[in-house]
Amino acid sequence: MTQTPHNIYDKLKALNITLPEVAMPAAAYLPFVQTGKLVFLSGHLAKKDGQVVVGQLGKNVTTEEGKAAARLIAIDLMGTLHAAVGDLNNIKRIVKVMSLVNSTGDFTEQHLVTNGCSELLGEVFGDAGKHARSAFGVAQIPMGACVEIELIVEVA
Repeated sequence: MTQTPHNIYDKLKALNITLPEVAMPAAAYLPFVQTGKLVFLSGHLAKKDGQVVVGQLGKNVTTEEGKAAARLIAIDLMGTLHAAVGDLNNIKRIVKVMSLVNSTGDFTEQHLVTNGCSELLGEVFGDAGKHARSAFGVAQIPMGACVEIELIVEVA
């Protein structure tokens, strides 16, 4: 199916989503790199109102709160992706999502947390938003963030 110009932006507007500017990296890396038709987005931390969403799933963050944080990351990732490709309508496919969930050793709902990102990408990009995915539980994430997600995307 060929997308009409700006339909991704119309969908974002209908969802009341405003894409943020690309955040400058806090360490020695780039926010994105393109090689051929693939764009690799560096890990994005969960942020709300400019502040990192901190905490640990299974300790002081619920699965629903983690899922909401992952959705916020999806919005940030789309902002970075827009900066990388210039027009989100040029996205052929969301290829892979990799999610790191700051969680206790007995927390086993990383996949449900990551759905916050995956579901929004599917809603915005339709079939092109269906992707492969990994969701890992980790002992800690930079700045104490509850979730970090990276993305691989194919452009037309």
